[in-house]
Amino acid sequence: MCLILFAHQLRTDLPLLLLANRDEYLDRATAPLAPWTEAPGVVAGRDLAAGGTWFGVAADGRWAAVTNVREGERTARGGPSRGWLVRDYLLGADPPSRFLRRLAPRGAEYAGFNMLLGADRQVWYLSNRQTAPLKLSPGLYGLSNGRLDTPWPKVEHGRRALATLIEKPYPAFEEGFSLLADRERFPDHHLPETGVAIEWERALSATFIAAPEEGYGTRSSTVLLQSAGGETLVVERSFAGSPERWGQRSFRLHRRPVQAPSDRQATAIKACLATDKSG
Repeated sequence: MCLILFAHQLRTDLPLLLLANRDEYLDRATAPLAPWTEAPGVVAGRDLAAGGTWFGVAADGRWAAVTNVREGERTARGGPSRGWLVRDYLLGADPPSRFLRRLAPRGAEYAGFNMLLGADRQVWYLSNRQTAPLKLSPGLYGLSNGRLDTPWPKVEHGRRALATLIEKPYPAFEEGFSLLADRERFPDHHLPETGVAIEWERALSATFIAAPEEGYGTRSSTVLLQSAGGETLVVERSFAGSPERWGQRSFRLHRRPVQAPSDRQATAIKACLATDKSG
């Protein structure tokens, strides 16, 4: 992923609302969001070039996502794929804290990455450009290709938009996708300096990237919602170099709830389901 926005533990009925865009070269072979044959309880896309994934969820409610760190010429080549980090977490059984503690000492083997792991209403963060895993407090967060909450324009813009969305009684998938489809580019004086040419900084500043002349752009948008009753709803839309939708998939994963959802929680679940028209 290259932009992840999420509201963590701000509502009892919707403990997690996550919006994310994956930006990638258009010719990189990719399989869409789907159950994995080797682990049917895991639902994720697949990077067919390296075998890992950028984002995925499991039937027990665990989820994981990774972004790279944009560092211009510093970007390492030839190391292990960062997408295998998400794969290994989802196929394993470690809680986030243990997985990240084991990963941290060998983080230097990888090119720069940020990793988010979720389980049991916890969210953890690790970057191999800092020293230790971090358990996140309830709040609104944004992550792109810098560290968590680095105030890049699209991160700040996205967090403000998500703050408005999470205040609505029943946040809708369609509203999340509208947020992720924003193609606004920001003025040069607001752009970060990440070691790439200014033309690239401009193109990459948008929430939804469309740079077909460079063979690059937003390949997929994902909206994930987790209810207090133990249900995960995830919808992915795929694109082929433009904002015109190429495909859509949706999945509902049910974890046995600790207790039955309240009437308000049940109403919230039904309202969000009603916004998903993909079948």
